[in-house]
Amino acid sequence: MKIARFLDTHCTVHYGTPIDAGRAVRLGGHLYEGLTETSDEIAVARWLAPITPVNVYGIGLNYRAHAEETEAAIPANPVVFMKPTTAITDPGEPIILPNACEHGPEVDYEAELAVVIGRTARDVSVASALDYVLGYTCANDISARRWQKEGGAGQWIRGKSFDGFCPLGPVLITADEIPDPQALSVTCTLNGERVQTGHTSDMIFTIAELIAFLSRDTTLLPGTVIITGTPPGVGFARTPPLFLSAGDRVVVEIERIGALENPVVQAKSLA
Repeated sequence: MKIARFLDTHCTVHYGTPIDAGRAVRLGGHLYEGLTETSDEIAVARWLAPITPVNVYGIGLNYRAHAEETEAAIPANPVVFMKPTTAITDPGEPIILPNACEHGPEVDYEAELAVVIGRTARDVSVASALDYVLGYTCANDISARRWQKEGGAGQWIRGKSFDGFCPLGPVLITADEIPDPQALSVTCTLNGERVQTGHTSDMIFTIAELIAFLSRDTTLLPGTVIITGTPPGVGFARTPPLFLSAGDRVVVEIERIGALENPVVQAKSLA
């Protein structure tokens, strides 16, 4: 099932299956207990991120080619960080370049496959891990590199947590339609130019391994999102570096899911 979340013209939130850019068929029921198609066709005023996460886990250096381009050692265990839920951005809504980036351009794109947990998971095995997945969507792990590397005392979270730093969507594809999440192409396009090309088969830790690792002695609630690493081509690893600027448009596209597009704007001055 293809699941979108949207506002209608009365500002009511619905789940639905998109018909086109401005219409959807409403889905009844509950996201984590089961949605069913209705006969209601609704005009869409605004598309929203397909879920409102309860937690967002990030995984760093999870593509071999990305680790190689950054000259980083292949990690023995997943590199884990978190993003606040306030970083979630809807499809089509702006990625905001923070005023806190005071030392010049540093905001980078990272196309990623996002996994949504559908039922409570704790101490799950690798063999059973995918049974806990509700579905998959696209994510952009926006990162302020100077803040990530120098502004967080060795911790990444600050540079990945500014408002607007986790675009998500445009739809959630249920797990039954993607039986093998390690068989998907992942790309990022900046202003019409392809800047990232990868494949989930290049992941160092599979989706199942990540879920098993994160759930060890730790409860993953329904609505937990795991963004699973990015393929090569990130801006800071290029020569010369390529960072986001106001007026840019970024598109993350994942096979069988769709394309997540967001413009880039500068934060309003505090002066």
